[in-house]
Amino acid sequence: MKFSSSREFSGFRVIAVSVALLLPACSFTEEALWPSLTGEDPAGASTETQQAAAPAQTQQVQMAQPVGGVQAANQPVLGTTSFQPDGVTPGASTGTYVGKKVVELRSELSRLQSSIATHNGTLQQLRARIVQDSQRYHGTVAAINTRLQVGTTPGNPILVQQFNGARNDLEQINNGSGELARLGTAVSADSTMSAFLSESTRAAFSVSGAVDEDHRQLAILEDEVNRTVVLIERLLKELADDVRRQTNYVATEQANLNLLLAGVKGGEIYGASLANQAIVSAAGGAIYKGPARATDTAGRRPLVVVRFDRPDVPYQQALYAAVSRVLERRPNAVFDLVAVAPNTGGPARVALNSNKAQRFAEGVLRSLIEMGLPPSRVAISGKTSEQAKNNEVHLYLR
Repeated sequence: MKFSSSREFSGFRVIAVSVALLLPACSFTEEALWPSLTGEDPAGASTETQQAAAPAQTQQVQMAQPVGGVQAANQPVLGTTSFQPDGVTPGASTGTYVGKKVVELRSELSRLQSSIATHNGTLQQLRARIVQDSQRYHGTVAAINTRLQVGTTPGNPILVQQFNGARNDLEQINNGSGELARLGTAVSADSTMSAFLSESTRAAFSVSGAVDEDHRQLAILEDEVNRTVVLIERLLKELADDVRRQTNYVATEQANLNLLLAGVKGGEIYGASLANQAIVSAAGGAIYKGPARATDTAGRRPLVVVRFDRPDVPYQQALYAAVSRVLERRPNAVFDLVAVAPNTGGPARVALNSNKAQRFAEGVLRSLIEMGLPPSRVAISGKTSEQAKNNEVHLYLR
């Protein structure tokens, strides 16, 4: 995002409303605080006050830091069942037509169980590989967040390299999910074969010309076919659960990685993606899916005010904190983003300021999207103001 470099844009102020004071009806209490997040000392703030506030600020940064153990706990648990068939009981042919059919069915069941054993071996290897990739991924992400927490330079090449490694590890996890899905397709073919064997075994009981030994062997074979059918059904169910959990997990982590990349670029630490926070907070409730349309913000108090009175205003951390706390309490929240330009200096000057304010608002919107907030949850508009001294961007909660 580019900012104006003229002298009139010197100094900045970002004002965030404490969203913890939100009421269920989305109203603000009269005691709502407007903390100053500028780089300069607040008017009237004493040294003792600043020292007292420092531990609280440190604690807030530490709370935003994802702990490595917590991150690892978010990795969905893969199934642990080993789907090893029990084998096929041998038997001698009686020489009858039914006896020959039993031998044929027994051979088919043996080949089916061999295929299941092969698929089971592939499944266990895939699970072990996904676990290794996940451990490496979470270790790398934890290392990046640790460095961001203690402070680092924007675009630190070491963190960039670590981020690329984490992204590759997540891609490997995603590839593993695809292989699990393809394995499920192969097992489905075994399921079709098992259904055919089950039907053929039952039908063989009604064929004439069988001796007692044929029916005894058929009864044993039917039990083994039924157990194989159940084994395949359980294998398919566990594979489907693994694929579903891993696919959702990868999608969630990709959103978190996008926000982590923004943190690496700016040398700042954030938390989880705003979109993921909203989904978790909703706990199955409805989430607004937009698109949002601009509404009248007259008489409403902004959640965040960003004053662009200097180049490169570092508003991202305060913006993330404010929106994150809102989504914790209202996961279906919708926002109005308003570009505010000073209404002074004649029509030409007002038009110039309006264009600049619009570009600033678009930059703030891009930041929100990088943080994981869906663009459909934000409506952008513009207006002029007699009170504004510089170009501003206001964020309102509906």
